Amino acid sequence: MTIAGIIFRSEIALLLAAHTIFLFIVRRISIRRVIIPAGVSGLLVGLTLTVTVDSFFWQQFPLWPELAAFKFNVISGNAAAWGTHPWHFYFLNAIPRLLLNPLTYLVGVPSSLLHISTRRSALHILIPTLAYVAIYSFQPHKEWRFIIYTVPPLTAVSALGTAYIWTHRMKSILHRLLSLIFILSTLLSFLLSTFVLLPISAANYPGAHALNALHAYANNNDPKPTIFVHLGNLACQTGVTRFLQLPPPEKPLVYLPGSPDGSVPALRSGSPLWRYDKTENETLKATPAFWAQFDYVLAEPGEETDRIRSIVQPEDSDSDAHDRWEVVDVAEGFAGIRVLRPQEEREKEPGPTGGAGGGKFEEELVGKVLGSKGVELWRLGVAMLRRYVTRGWWAEVRMEPKIQILKHVR
Repeated sequence: MTIAGIIFRSEIALLLAAHTIFLFIVRRISIRRVIIPAGVSGLLVGLTLTVTVDSFFWQQFPLWPELAAFKFNVISGNAAAWGTHPWHFYFLNAIPRLLLNPLTYLVGVPSSLLHISTRRSALHILIPTLAYVAIYSFQPHKEWRFIIYTVPPLTAVSALGTAYIWTHRMKSILHRLLSLIFILSTLLSFLLSTFVLLPISAANYPGAHALNALHAYANNNDPKPTIFVHLGNLACQTGVTRFLQLPPPEKPLVYLPGSPDGSVPALRSGSPLWRYDKTENETLKATPAFWAQFDYVLAEPGEETDRIRSIVQPEDSDSDAHDRWEVVDVAEGFAGIRVLRPQEEREKEPGPTGGAGGGKFEEELVGKVLGSKGVELWRLGVAMLRRYVTRGWWAEVRMEPKIQILKHVR
């Protein structure tokens, strides 16, 4: 945990400190035999790895990325620029959503604390875990990923209480009923997380879908040997990473256009060289010369797209009208859940926000896995469930445009 906190996530150090202090107080570990050896060895190994590797890649020595991030976000308080939440957000919002099954914290955890046989083990896991969450709650900026490490220990505590209920199910009607409810709720949680929440999570990364779509479009339609693309802020926040960027090609692109009538087909060999830009300097981005260098831009629809167009092609400009930005594709993202009432039809066409109608996202997902026959079975299954099970009620994922792929037409 010391190595992980030094290299990967600085908040793990706080989690480790909470558990170490608690274990020392209850005399489960000693300073001389455990704390000092583990701390010193972990510190030496972690610092050696992260400073050596990261300093080389960032060309800055000495560099400890997690310390720099901790200073910037926590000590300087810059993380609050990304939004703040009240102190109780983790306890009343994030943890219940992370655990998903409400019986985990409403029945399982209380049961482990009520019974003598499980109380000691539960407290030894629960106290340092909740102490970590309580201390981290004083940080104004909150995200569920900062406390995701609490899911295994909280689940373990709940499992202690659930195991007690299960082993005593033949001694009480209440325990027998709770055991059945736990089984059904676990199955429902599995179905919900796999077939609803997982696809929704995939829909939260339109930037990744936009970059993949741009690569496919340019490789089929753009004969340029070098392609320059600017990656907007939202695209970089929603899936655009270096793992998706294309490396330099083994063979440069060679393109020979065919005849206008199509009798002689175009010839294409090799691949283009991609250059990616993530400039965030607003002063630089306000100049026409900055945007003139790019062939494509991944931008948010609306104000950002309009601003780019106004800079490159002002309304009072006398420049060539053919120099413009053209939308060649749009990546959609999650826009909420649409609840269908009885007698209300599912949408097949784009919704009022311009995004896909309800149900389209699910059908596309099923089609990728099971094909057209699977989509037909999906539609039949939804119709049957609405008619005989839910009495006409249903819920569908709504999508809306998030990232536009703009092409610079000169």
